[in-house]
Amino acid sequence: MRYVAGRNLFKEYADIREGLIFQYKKGDLSKKEYIRESYDLLLRYEASPFQNVDSFDKAVFNYHYYNTMAKYIKMKADELRQKEKHQDLYRQMIQRKDKYYHQKDRTSWCAVKLLDYSGIEAYHIKVTSRFLKESLLEIVFIDYPEVVFHSRGKWLKEQLEKEGLFLDGTRRSVIEHYVNERY
Repeated sequence: MRYVAGRNLFKEYADIREGLIFQYKKGDLSKKEYIRESYDLLLRYEASPFQNVDSFDKAVFNYHYYNTMAKYIKMKADELRQKEKHQDLYRQMIQRKDKYYHQKDRTSWCAVKLLDYSGIEAYHIKVTSRFLKESLLEIVFIDYPEVVFHSRGKWLKEQLEKEGLFLDGTRRSVIEHYVNERY
């Protein structure tokens, strides 16, 4: 985000994002609308990820940035695929989506390290999607109950296991409805 004297753009962005989450939870926004609104919010604030992630708040922002970008591009790529046109553009979009998801996973690991591997639990979650079954993991930050990360990254799971943060078994997601809603 660009610096603007006298304004806390980071807080403004976070407040608006919380409002979008509230609207989604109430049912005023579908998952697709929530993703589109989140993407538009990033554009409106001319947001970009922090290059130097030296705080948990910056890591959380970057996670949401990469996650929003990946989901929005996936949504647009799916729309393009349904039209059965522009297969090269579709493949390029899928590659961009995958890069954003990888950056999101790197940011997740950065957040874990910033908290010194403390107060963190990760586990597989129950999902309705056959594609995500037994591969989607959830990372919760005990001291930050509003912060929930998800990943399919095998390397991230391995790192969490090495640090003793990955729990055996499958659990319900703390945001089960969102995770299981198709878009």
